[in-house]
Amino acid sequence: MTDYKKLIDPETWAFIEKTNSYYPPDTIDYTVAEQRAIYDRMCREFFAGYPEGVTVRTTVIAAPARDIPVRIYRNSKPDGAAMVLYVHGGGFILGGLDSHDDVCAELCARTGFEVVSVDYRLAPEHRHPAAFDDVMAAFEWAAATYDRSVLLCGDSAGGNLCAAVSHATRGHGKKPLGQVLIYPGLGGDRSKGSYVAHAEAPMLTVRDLDFYMGIRTGGEDRTGDITLSPLADADFAYLPPTVLITAECDPLSSDGEAYRDRVLAAGGRAYWFEEPGLVHGYLRARHTVGRARTSFTRIVDAVSALGKGEWIW
Repeated sequence: MTDYKKLIDPETWAFIEKTNSYYPPDTIDYTVAEQRAIYDRMCREFFAGYPEGVTVRTTVIAAPARDIPVRIYRNSKPDGAAMVLYVHGGGFILGGLDSHDDVCAELCARTGFEVVSVDYRLAPEHRHPAAFDDVMAAFEWAAATYDRSVLLCGDSAGGNLCAAVSHATRGHGKKPLGQVLIYPGLGGDRSKGSYVAHAEAPMLTVRDLDFYMGIRTGGEDRTGDITLSPLADADFAYLPPTVLITAECDPLSSDGEAYRDRVLAAGGRAYWFEEPGLVHGYLRARHTVGRARTSFTRIVDAVSALGKGEWIW
């Protein structure tokens, strides 16, 4: 039995308790509409505002399936080396342009890069591959629209979607410059590693993961579908340089390690860092928890380096 009282420090416990006060651990037993209302309220409570010098515009981009809402963040002192396509987390059923609004604004402020956040379709109204199709369309729009390279960045479900796009675009003339995946779920081996050691972790459990997968697929067995589970791919060659940042106390952490190992074995560039004592969803703790603040700086530095075509690991 994992002793979280020893692994997790008091600051992080305070964050967990604050989160649970808005978003109880049994939230997956509510209806999806109720879950969204609870999640949106929690995100509003943690909203940190926009840093100075960042301007924001919400618009739509035309795509084959539908017009996709996006939010574009620009820095008053721009760095034109790259642009960042940000894909939010939320178990494929929660979140949107508002849930990660301040995270995107801070990424823009601290890197100088223009950031575009994608409002992809959510399950159960839109099951897989709707979210993947939307993020793929947003990437193709960004690659065609911008005169600079596109860097992918996403957390949790968003990290899954970024990786899936990276696998799908390897043969394209314009492919991602790199990808920064923050505690992503990549479809790893559920019989070992963090899936076992942290099956009952605070903030995310294996039961939660099963629920989200069932909603995303409608219960359909999609074993081997790379657009659903990038780790199911047989070929990890020619992927963009990848940085994976995971939380120690998170059932998904081993996916970061497994993905890194597969990319390295195929001759690519990948770096994995497991944040000690942190939990899934800690991006919201970046202003209140020292470990999360340090990790967010690590993420910003990774985005900055990859965006400039540098490999510093």
